[in-house]
Amino acid sequence: MAEVKICGLSDRAHLRVAVEAGARFVGLVFFPKSPRAVTADQAAALVGDLPMGVAKVGLFVDPADALLDEVLAAVPLDMIQLHGHESPARVAEVKARHGLPVMKAVGIRGPEDLGQLTDYGVVADMLLVDAKPAAGAALPGGNGLAFDWRLLVGRRWLRPWMLAGGLTPDNVAEAVRLTGAGIVDVSSGVESAPGIKDEARIRAFFEAARG
Repeated sequence: MAEVKICGLSDRAHLRVAVEAGARFVGLVFFPKSPRAVTADQAAALVGDLPMGVAKVGLFVDPADALLDEVLAAVPLDMIQLHGHESPARVAEVKARHGLPVMKAVGIRGPEDLGQLTDYGVVADMLLVDAKPAAGAALPGGNGLAFDWRLLVGRRWLRPWMLAGGLTPDNVAEAVRLTGAGIVDVSSGVESAPGIKDEARIRAFFEAARG
């Protein structure tokens, strides 16, 4: 049984369905190139009456301090997710500057990528183990790609982690069984089109993740 983070929410009805289904984390994308992007004002309106116990996570890609300042002035985020090429030093800097927990996404394609999880585990509060995007991809995540989950079998890191990358209602139970992930992150896997969440797929994902 795994907890669920649903990312890339931009519609109040879909947010409500996710919360009713039991979402532990909800993700808001502040990356203009993404079809799931929201502005600070849109995000503030979206999560204004979110129940206690649901963590609000802001996804940023190599953000400048000015963008982080703008969003955090408007949106009461509980965690910052860094999903770009931020160095461990930059992760530590963002955490110190804003006083919020920071989750760092690490893209995995093969065993040679696993060392980064140790490097970032020293400075981040949580790790997001994702599939590495294809070379030249416009988006660092939310591409519907998976990686070989067997790479994670028996491994432990310094920080809590969640599994992402190509998860769907059809494969999330197997992913949890193989990796032992306690938290899973889904975005494109519950969409009917890029950026458009599907309520039936959201419910089905939560049911499957819970086993």
